[in-house]
Amino acid sequence: MTIFETFRLLVRTQAITDAEHYFRIHGDPEVVKYIRAAKTKEQCFEFLQQHIELNKTLFPLGRFLVDEKATSEFVGSFVIIPIENTDQFQLGYALTKQHWGKGYATELVKAGLQYISSNTPLNKIYAITESANASSQHVLLKCGFIFEEEYLDHETLLKKFVFEIINF
Repeated sequence: MTIFETFRLLVRTQAITDAEHYFRIHGDPEVVKYIRAAKTKEQCFEFLQQHIELNKTLFPLGRFLVDEKATSEFVGSFVIIPIENTDQFQLGYALTKQHWGKGYATELVKAGLQYISSNTPLNKIYAITESANASSQHVLLKCGFIFEEEYLDHETLLKKFVFEIINF
């Protein structure tokens, strides 16, 4: 099911048949460098199953996959998920390496903000990056996020950004 589209991308729900796509993101140490440790193929399959179930309770928020509209090629993931131990939600994304540098992250974040504004009651959305992830921070600032704070989480220095939702 399509969640939202951009000029070049289609953001959609996940299916059990997306196991190989999930592994291309979560199993690649370079792609998940600033997110978490890479997972094995089996761990990725379990992760996908958990996320499919979780999306049933989170919808219209959740974890989604991204394809190129013109080619149907798998591009990556886009998420709008709760921040652990808070009542806040965060936006995030991960792209396969061959799709880095094409402007897809900015395109996803901008369209994702429009989706959140039109389909959820949220009045703020957050984004969290590792302090060293300058590329993602650049995307967030370009899309209108504002740096809120830097903090330590399990020995990892993180930066938290916020975006005030307005009606687009």
